[in-house]
Amino acid sequence: MKHLLKKAGLAVVLLSACLMAFPGTSFAEDLPGKGKTIQPAAATWQSGFFLEALYSRACDELGYEVKDAKKLAAPIFYRSLAAGDLDFWANGWFPLHGEFLPDNWKKDITMAGTVVTKGAVQGYLVSKEHVEKYDITSLDDFKREEVKEAFDANGDGKADMVACPPGWGCEKKIAFHMDTYDLHDHINLIKAGYAAGMADAVARYNDGEPILFYTWTPNWTVNKLKPGEDVMWINVPEIVPKEDQKGFEEYMVAKGLTGTVTDPCKMGYVANDIRVVANNDFLENNPAVKTMFSLMSVPFSDITTQNTKMYEGEDKQEDIERHVDEWIEANQQKWNAWLDAAKAAAK
Repeated sequence: MKHLLKKAGLAVVLLSACLMAFPGTSFAEDLPGKGKTIQPAAATWQSGFFLEALYSRACDELGYEVKDAKKLAAPIFYRSLAAGDLDFWANGWFPLHGEFLPDNWKKDITMAGTVVTKGAVQGYLVSKEHVEKYDITSLDDFKREEVKEAFDANGDGKADMVACPPGWGCEKKIAFHMDTYDLHDHINLIKAGYAAGMADAVARYNDGEPILFYTWTPNWTVNKLKPGEDVMWINVPEIVPKEDQKGFEEYMVAKGLTGTVTDPCKMGYVANDIRVVANNDFLENNPAVKTMFSLMSVPFSDITTQNTKMYEGEDKQEDIERHVDEWIEANQQKWNAWLDAAKAAAK
């Protein structure tokens, strides 16, 4: 025992001597982001906040100084990214955002990773009780007087629908549908803040009133108002692709989706991938981040669960950061493997 203690003491003395001789010596690993900063961006829609925080945390754990994310509408983001004013965001929806990409975008921008594959569906939902009461199967049914009257909350003679605020990609797609199916005289689009519009719709649903709204997944809306139980996805009258949707017509029809009035159901929107989109120069200069983004993904159900927590009041930045902590803890082995691969790529 004395022999072991003597050896341990000698080791401590030698270590102390090394540190005195080389005062700048550190035995901690040098992280690939040491001395570098990153400027992320975030979507203006709440369901994207968690993804920004999670992907920014990955950069932070690689040693980067991560600046506060700039919240931007999609058209502004892609222009700023191409110009090099931003480094990345985890809120790209494709092909929905295709029309916002600048000409010759590939010389400046890369699809750096996939968060969710073909899990982001969009469309129109109606309270199930009133789908059955008025035999509603598509948007065309809102041309019928009895349906318009039932869904007219503000007395303007049109059915009210929660839609998308200006600047969102879905705003243009909804406008295209209103034009294509001749619905302007029949449906009133509520285009104020989406969260406020949906909160009002949920309150009206709870009062037994009919509701019509646009939504996308993953989103808290489909946790609060469950398709097949509370609401039903309805058809568009026919599949008419917008220019950037051409070639994707088969993905505009959902098969086997829970809570549709028909199966298959003509959604009118292409099922989207949620992508990480980054500046080319940034990725070239940061191979660790490039590798991390290429490996990371988040299950659809995890995003929806987190979004529901935000809707229920856990919507401050400290709440979102705690949600990130919880997600990492629940996926620690996978998270560590991603980090290890990213660090190795920088060597």
